[in-house]
Formats: sequence, structure tokens, C-alpha cells
Amino acid sequence: MSAAVGRQPGWLSMPVLVGLIGLAWLLAIVAELTGKVQWVHHHQLVVDDMALWFSLILFLLAWQLHIAAMMLPSALPMVGLFRQAAAGQPNPGLVQACFLGGYLVVWTLFGVLALLADTLLGASASSWHWLMHRPEWLMGGALLLAGGFQFTSLKSRCLDKCRQPRAFLLAHYRRGLGGATALGVRHGMFCVGCCWALMLVMFVVGIANLAWMAPLAALMIYEKVGRHGERVVRPAGVGLLLLGLFFILGPGWMSAPSHMH
Repeated sequence: MSAAVGRQPGWLSMPVLVGLIGLAWLLAIVAELTGKVQWVHHHQLVVDDMALWFSLILFLLAWQLHIAAMMLPSALPMVGLFRQAAAGQPNPGLVQACFLGGYLVVWTLFGVLALLADTLLGASASSWHWLMHRPEWLMGGALLLAGGFQFTSLKSRCLDKCRQPRAFLLAHYRRGLGGATALGVRHGMFCVGCCWALMLVMFVVGIANLAWMAPLAALMIYEKVGRHGERVVRPAGVGLLLLGLFFILGPGWMSAPSHMH
């Protein structure tokens, strides 16, 4: 298999996935500009007057849009290398779909668990008078958690795996649909391990909040694929910690996310 993995493919070699990423960002921007953000905003979906199962379906669709916009760009190097390695297998398109499917399953499970935790936290806050009137503590707490995680060994180990897709592929590649799915799941787990804390910030502010979505996506993408990505991890952690403290201790004019008022 090693001979099948050549140089790391560029974005232009994967026009379909690049198109999906562009479409995801376009839909998020259009939803924001046209006032239709409720269709991609998980807080609106769970509080609107609709059946729970329908809310969950809408959330899962919105979450796939979110993952395509924020996480798929950083996975493209791994996807491209896997496509090269799997080109000689029977039904290579199906094999590649299984790999992406495994990756998306991991992130979808994370999204469902995060939605459940966010919903329970919101319910607790609404019944806790002190916290309900101090929404900045929820936002500040999420930022402090994300900032602190930037300094952990778990972040470093997972980021190292994501930054070396060729070595990861050589170590774990297996032929067949099952092998492709397992590899996608494994890669997805390391990707979640890198980014779960930053993605929790998105749940606090709302997954459709473009003002937070764009800079956090840029940070996560650069950490994984940027030339000096490892150098920004700790400075970003310092920035997140300071921002979290500012939310908690800063002036009252610092506006909290709209769903938390």
C-alpha cells in the first residue's frame, strides 16, 4: 500500500468535497443574512413548537452542514491520501464512501451527545435563578475549558495524529469496506479528540453563529494543516483563557449569545 500513497493531494484534486465545503459555508451565510438561521441553529430547533423526533432530524441535518464547513477542510489531506491508497481496490468509490461514513458517524455521535448535554445544561440554568441571570458564566466557562484543553497532552497526541495523515494511514490502513469504515472511525476519534472543546464553544453560542464559527474553524483547520499549526495551539489557549475571564469578569456591555438571555 505504501507505494500507492504518493505526494499529499491538493484541494483541487477533490472538487466534489471542496464543493460541499463551499456549499456548507454558503448555506450558513445565506441563512444568517436572510433571517432563516433557525433552520441551522440547534437552540431554535429544540425550543420551537415541533415534535421532538422532527427537531432531532433537523438538528442532524444542520449538524452535517456544520461538520462539512468546520471539520471536513482539515480532513481533506487524509481523505486524499486514502483515495490514492484505495484506488486499486474493487469498488473504490464505495470504499471511500465507507471511510467518510465512519468519520461522519463519530462526529454525529459527538453532536448528539453535545446537544443532550447542552439541553440539560440549559434546563438546569433555567431552574437555577442565579445562573439564569448570569449567562456570561456559561460562555466564560466554555471558553476556559477550551483554553485549558489547548495545554493538555491529549490535545497534543490527537493533533499529532491529525497532522501526520500519511503515517496514520500507513499504520492503520486495511483493505475492504470494513477496513475503510474502521479507519474512518479511528480518524474521526482523533479529530474529535483535537477539537471537542472548541466545538463545545459552538454549542454554547449556537452552531449557526457565524461570528464564532469562522474564527474557530480557521483555528482548528490551521492547527491541523497549517505549516506552523503546532505553534498556534498554546497562544490560542492563552487567548481563549483570557477571553473566558473577560466574559466572566468583564464589563456588562459584553453581549452574551442571544439564546442565553
